[in-house]
Amino acid sequence: MAINAFQAALLGIFACLASLPGMGGTTIGNYTLGRPLVGGLIVGLILGNVQLGIIVGAAIQLVYIALVTPGGTVSADVRAVTYIGIPLAILAIKAQGLDPNSTAAAGLAASLGAAVGTLGTVLFYGTATINLVWQGIGWKAMETDDWQKIKKTLPMVDFVLPWIGHILFSFLPTFIICMAGAPMVKVMKDYLPMDGIAMKTLFTVGSLLPAVGVAILCKQVIEKPLDWVIFGFGFTLAAVMKCNLIASALIAVFFALLNYEIQQAKAAKPAIADASAAAVDDDEEDEDI
Repeated sequence: MAINAFQAALLGIFACLASLPGMGGTTIGNYTLGRPLVGGLIVGLILGNVQLGIIVGAAIQLVYIALVTPGGTVSADVRAVTYIGIPLAILAIKAQGLDPNSTAAAGLAASLGAAVGTLGTVLFYGTATINLVWQGIGWKAMETDDWQKIKKTLPMVDFVLPWIGHILFSFLPTFIICMAGAPMVKVMKDYLPMDGIAMKTLFTVGSLLPAVGVAILCKQVIEKPLDWVIFGFGFTLAAVMKCNLIASALIAVFFALLNYEIQQAKAAKPAIADASAAAVDDDEEDEDI
């Protein structure tokens, strides 16, 4: 399996779109197209293997399920993870002859994604640095108070000039690395055999990375010790009751509805008590009369 120039170009374009703030204020770009789970589908469509693309995307998504960029601090670049890491992982799994559903394949995909994502921070900060130039042009136009100049400059700053940075730090790296992906994977296969220490280490580290992603997610959403019971209930549904995601979601909606009704009843109690007290007072006043 190899990636041709047209496929590499498409991957590069989607890498640009995944990092464009103009794509719905990053909602469509970074937080949708840039997610490995969504990108896995896109990469699978481009490379002609949708099933493997989704499997690899899901394996890598576990690692970055709770990735956020507070204050612009980026520990990994999902643009590189998705549109460089996933294609390389697909090539590696094919080259090694691994079962896509195996633990080894998931570990390899997570490891490659993590490695590429860390290196991808260079791309992120490179894009952010060159965007400062366009921001400077926009501020200078605003300081002139010339409305005609402002109307001409701001669209260029917002939608045209940023493409220069994205082509340099998204399209070109993705295109070059994906085009060189097949030889790189072949070198890995020749010099890093499956039974070697390096590959065993890679698989071991890769199998631990999803646990790190889930741990980060738990740290963000779990506030009380009782929340662990709710969190564990989800695993019980999947492991013991064999519920898929849709069934688990429906059960969660049912319990959420019950909780909503209970909270509404609790909130209504003071109002009912006040109404009852007011009625008693009225009765006492009528008796006094």
